[in-house]
Amino acid sequence: MIFIWRSWATNTAGKNAEGKSPTELEFDHATSTHRERLVFVKGDDDKSRAPEKASLVSKAGHQVTRRRFADIPSLIREVYASLVETLETRGVLLIKPFDDSICNGATLQDIDNEQVTAFVETAESKGRLALKGSRAPKAVLQNFNLIRDGKPTNAAMLLFGKNPHRFFNNAQIHCLHFHGTEKQKPIASQQPYEGRLFEVIDQAVEFVLGKLDRSVGTRSKSTRAPVEFEIPRPVITEAIVNAVAHRNYRHNGFVQVIVFANRIEVWNPGELPPGLTAEQLREPHGPIPRNPLIAEPLFRVKYVEKAGTGTTDMIAECRAARLPEPDFRQSGPYFVTTVWRDWLTAEVMAGLKLNDRQLKVLPFLKTNHHISNPEYQTVTGTTKKTATRDLLDLKKKGIVEQQGIRGPGVHYIFSGKRVRTGTMET
Repeated sequence: MIFIWRSWATNTAGKNAEGKSPTELEFDHATSTHRERLVFVKGDDDKSRAPEKASLVSKAGHQVTRRRFADIPSLIREVYASLVETLETRGVLLIKPFDDSICNGATLQDIDNEQVTAFVETAESKGRLALKGSRAPKAVLQNFNLIRDGKPTNAAMLLFGKNPHRFFNNAQIHCLHFHGTEKQKPIASQQPYEGRLFEVIDQAVEFVLGKLDRSVGTRSKSTRAPVEFEIPRPVITEAIVNAVAHRNYRHNGFVQVIVFANRIEVWNPGELPPGLTAEQLREPHGPIPRNPLIAEPLFRVKYVEKAGTGTTDMIAECRAARLPEPDFRQSGPYFVTTVWRDWLTAEVMAGLKLNDRQLKVLPFLKTNHHISNPEYQTVTGTTKKTATRDLLDLKKKGIVEQQGIRGPGVHYIFSGKRVRTGTMET
């Protein structure tokens, strides 16, 4: 039996002696009787809900995946998708996996043979492919199980199609850049990328790297000066590749990659496989690809590994770069990976006890990377004496570093990199 909890109909009237509403009692009963619970929450603004409702939404979110909806038609879509997914998981409803299904309306004429040949050459150069049979494009596709009944599968078209967008409107990565820390207009820049998966991955990675700070080293070990980005390239690549390889392609949404002043977010349509939680991504775990026929070619050209180490590698790379560990969470029908550009996460901020003026100036610091005393006065509307005191406090807490000793040339640089630990690094 499936229990569907409709939080949009929550009624706090008729509470019991413990202060629980009928809806919360229903939810607790479904939990205690081990029923499957599908939770649908209307709207995205939990802060505006009554305290009892907000508490119940949070309580449910710690136990099951919550799906968001805006109106009745979107609720119907979410309920339908959830029921199908649940029945598939139970084995009651048998549907061929998306990547293994024949691409509707496509023929082998829609495959770009040159791309197949280029893939073989790249995979061989990476040391992950040693073909013993025919190197003809059709034979290669058959070798990777990308042909069914003489027709290309969805995976074949997404990886090697001449025009994948013709068959999949949702197979794109939409990249956005915001100067601030919130998703609000004006949008600094945005670019949708569509095409073969290898190409859109590369384009999305370059979009992000183009927005990040970088440093150029010396040519002591090579004829080319090394370039280091504020976030290591492998971290960005892993986050985007994971979204492409593990997303739910039956979902009408598409992957979003969003660059903020303090973080990168990758929104992936889909959910983690049953039995795998966001917290377990921080520990060694086995590979559970949602789309194995897509993941296999990506592995062959070293876009992914098949050891379940992708997320733990991201964590290690961020630690080595003196950045906070990435965050992983489910937000409605999307799985979200957050990579931090600086150490001032919500967790750290809560313990710093900054005053209202300092909190107000942080977005300016994260966007401009430096601030002077006169600029602090302008942003916060305070006096020079107060600005000096606030800036020295920010310096003491490691948020800024002072440049210069005295005079008009003195300014403060935002300290973007610290390790997030149980206590603040000083």
